[in-house]
Amino acid sequence: MRKLLLATVAAAAAVTAAAPAFAQDAVAQDTVDTTANEGPRAPDGTKAFGIEPYVGVMGGWEEFDRQAGHGIPNTPIGTGKLNGGLVQGVVGVNVPLGPVFVGAEGNATKGFKGDIDWEYGVAGRFGFRAGDSGLFYGKVGYQWVNFDKFGDNSPDYGAVSYGIGAEVGPKDIGLSGITGNAGVRLRVEASTFGSAKSFRPMAGVIAHF
Repeated sequence: MRKLLLATVAAAAAVTAAAPAFAQDAVAQDTVDTTANEGPRAPDGTKAFGIEPYVGVMGGWEEFDRQAGHGIPNTPIGTGKLNGGLVQGVVGVNVPLGPVFVGAEGNATKGFKGDIDWEYGVAGRFGFRAGDSGLFYGKVGYQWVNFDKFGDNSPDYGAVSYGIGAEVGPKDIGLSGITGNAGVRLRVEASTFGSAKSFRPMAGVIAHF
């Protein structure tokens, strides 16, 4: 009888000791299942899908070539190529799709210290997400440009534009991802007017919501 009692007590102690481990396994399993049911995750761990509006301010430079027949008048030899400094405002929206994203963006640009008066245009963007808030992208759109050099009656010259760029935002300022907390990203970009008829490097800050 004593042996049976001791065996019963030992069995009860073993079950009691094993219960926390079984409970932890069950919680871990529930966590995995819950995460799996949420669907794809972004590289930064935030939700994979959403809509992110943003605005930004950029500055840079653009220089046009002299090649005839590309829609921009040639300047006389010896007077230099059409060029100038630019200040640009942008507004757009990103649509994350897991590890990639698509979006649309509009811009209005004012020239200073050069031949360019105004520019404006629209573009579509597509690219990859990286790290906490990084983006690498290409863009295609249509851009119009007006030149101070040709006077007040200068027409707007338009052409398809192409560009590539990158954005990054430090996590320590509260930026946790393009579908997470609002924050500021730094952007660098290079684009061209028409079929490589200009070179347009730009840099600035993008605030998303």
